[in-house]
Amino acid sequence: MSVASATTGQALPVAGGRATAAEVRRLSRGHRLRLAAVGVVGIVSTAVDLIPPVAIGYLVDRVRAGTADLGTVLTVTAVMALSGVLGAAGTAVAIVHATRVYHAVLAALRERLVSRAMLLPQHLVERAGTGDLISRSSDDVTAVADAAPAVIPALTVSAFTIVVSLGGLAALEWPYAAAFAVVLPVYALAMRWYLRTGPRVYRAQRAATSARAQQILESQRGYATVLGFGLAERRHRTVLTDSWGVAVQSLRARTVLSMLNARLNLGECLSLAAVLVVGFVLVDHGSSTVGGATTAMLLVLRLLGPVNQLLFVVDTLQSALASLSRMIGVVTIPTVDAADATTTPTDPMDEVDPIDEVDPMDPADTATAVRLREVAFRYADGPPVLDGIDLDIPDGQHLAIVGPSGAGKTTLAAVIAGVRRPDDGTVTRPRRTAVITQEVHVFAGALRENLTLAAPDATDRDIRAALETTGAAELLDLSADALDTVVGTGGHPLTDAQAQQLALARLLLADPELAILDEATAEAGSAHAERLDRASEAVLAGRTGIVIAHRLSQAATCDRIVVMDAGRVIETGTHDELLTAGGTYARLWAVWQAGQHISANR
Repeated sequence: MSVASATTGQALPVAGGRATAAEVRRLSRGHRLRLAAVGVVGIVSTAVDLIPPVAIGYLVDRVRAGTADLGTVLTVTAVMALSGVLGAAGTAVAIVHATRVYHAVLAALRERLVSRAMLLPQHLVERAGTGDLISRSSDDVTAVADAAPAVIPALTVSAFTIVVSLGGLAALEWPYAAAFAVVLPVYALAMRWYLRTGPRVYRAQRAATSARAQQILESQRGYATVLGFGLAERRHRTVLTDSWGVAVQSLRARTVLSMLNARLNLGECLSLAAVLVVGFVLVDHGSSTVGGATTAMLLVLRLLGPVNQLLFVVDTLQSALASLSRMIGVVTIPTVDAADATTTPTDPMDEVDPIDEVDPMDPADTATAVRLREVAFRYADGPPVLDGIDLDIPDGQHLAIVGPSGAGKTTLAAVIAGVRRPDDGTVTRPRRTAVITQEVHVFAGALRENLTLAAPDATDRDIRAALETTGAAELLDLSADALDTVVGTGGHPLTDAQAQQLALARLLLADPELAILDEATAEAGSAHAERLDRASEAVLAGRTGIVIAHRLSQAATCDRIVVMDAGRVIETGTHDELLTAGGTYARLWAVWQAGQHISANR
């Protein structure tokens, strides 16, 4: 697998190093020419920056020899000034282009993150908590973006400076380079310690931030429930505890940074001392001049800045990489293609048994549209919600699913639709499946845009026909703009019945092979029930349909009815057959009829 399970239990996965590197390489493919140009410009500008130390060493030797004059000083000064300008210009060009590549890659990654988040399996998000997902799409994106000003100059300039300066030291006198190389193990040990300690600390810090975000979101969303059950103080303590956890992990990260800084200071001291001693020995033995020793010391001083900067910025880099791996962990989660019912999402937190996969329909069995075999499902560690469901729905049949509250009707619809993955058993459904629940959404925008979401190629004639079929043609009269009328937030408000009609029209334009209506007309109120029932029948005409019936009058018009209780199918048959059998459905129907009679007499 390309992702590794997170260390925080049910959190979304975190990408491993290979998966992260592979994704970054994939996103960078279109920028290889620019990256190559950055490398060339960086090396040239860094080589030019070596001129001032060499020039100063040359001037020192001329002064000691008594051959320096004003012209020599002015010439050296001019050469140093020109090299400084050229080096700064080259460095600026390299940094600018590297930053452009960085932000282009980050923008592409952010787009992939958002698009993939919208397609994540619902059970995966529920188990991880929305706080984890929101933290990755906000805090982690910010952490990676904020790293650019510190990381890019260090990576772009420091690496080139270190390589070229070491080459300059070796060209000057190899003992100078050897003296500096002797101290490199100090830096290597410092980085080894940090790379062993830092990533773990930063992952813990990010996980703590996610946990706090989850607690805050849950408290806000369940505000009324929290107040109603007197849980405010308990939730406050929970958020306070998680906030303190974030503070503790942040302090640990800061401590790691301070300890790294101490190790870098030690390396700097030892480097200067080593080169100074070597320079003294070489000059004393006549193997080097004072100017050469001066040049060596200046080159080492130039080296120490980039080395310390590069190692010091590893702190920011590690934090950014921790966030980057969390982002790519989401991007690399397999998702369900809504148009392909022959695949199922792979939960990166579990090993998937073949029995859990959606079983492709036998091409020869064209008479069956939906097939369930021994399907079982439960939420987290709760009791079974579905248990041993076997069900066949012939092509073109309209099936109603009824039963008392908590019987598992909505869960069964979600499993059939592919929204939820069964814990056991197999599910077969058509490739093109659409679901409407009772919680329909009106998107902020034009009426036309709300409908073409389901069918981008639909013409205005198609849209008007869908509205007329679902009894929603009145929506065209909301304003003089007709299909350009703005609805939803900031526009014309729609009633519950109009919103449901809009959703039905959207489904009609999508033209699925299987339509699932999960109490899709339950919130409209009795005044609009009959009209919405007619709209539902029109939408289901000519295709396989499943209706989670809120009103038994809907069930009575379907070809077949399935009665559920406690997660099992207890009865199945036509309306008349079930009434004759005198079982659970017959009792539900009697209660329904009595309720309708009482309502009519009020």
